[in-house]
Amino acid sequence: MQRMIGTLALTLMLTGLSGCSYLFYPRAGDYAAQAKGASGVETMINLTNMMEATAAKAKGGKGVDNAFDDLHNQLHALSDAFCGVTEAQAKTPAYDLAVTHKKEMMAIFKRLWKFKDDQPQRDQHLDLLTIELKELRDTLQTIK
Repeated sequence: MQRMIGTLALTLMLTGLSGCSYLFYPRAGDYAAQAKGASGVETMINLTNMMEATAAKAKGGKGVDNAFDDLHNQLHALSDAFCGVTEAQAKTPAYDLAVTHKKEMMAIFKRLWKFKDDQPQRDQHLDLLTIELKELRDTLQTIK
């Protein structure tokens, strides 16, 4: 019994520390592959464009519909794409700002998840997310 608990604990720890993986959001890997650019920053820019289009499709919906689920997976792909920047890019002030935008997007998405069934709050949070995506994309353009 102790051996099984130890194995389970080790598995959970390795899963949690694995960094850029798609274990819990397997479709995020598909979106990351679709958005693959010449560099990590290009991939993130492509993902912001993809997310903006998906957010527009998710407006007016309710619950975890296809567009909302796609947006959720794309958000995880974007979050993981931050691992693809070079060490030099990661040391720039623009990258620090991009990380701040990422954190703001995550906070907005948490609220969006809470209001996924309630209109007009869902659409208002989608609008906020779209604004944050534009700001992130502008910041990423400066890193390029």
